[in-house]
Amino acid sequence: MPLPKISEARELSDEKLAEEIIAVKKQLFQLRLQKATRQLDKPHQFRHARHRLAQLLTVEAERKRAASQSATEQE
Repeated sequence: MPLPKISEARELSDEKLAEEIIAVKKQLFQLRLQKATRQLDKPHQFRHARHRLAQLLTVEAERKRAASQSATEQE
């Protein structure tokens, strides 16, 4: 299973992006819980989830930075 592309994250709307961030954080929590109870079958899922979360947070930060720059330019 290949790692997700950041272009997919950039195509999401702001609302969908926030929902996706919450979903990935929940998934990471579940993976940690499975690891602690020794029920984790696929440890590579940690890497994929952390990678996806980093992508989503990067896109969110880019959008916030762009919004603040456009706001300061309009003043």
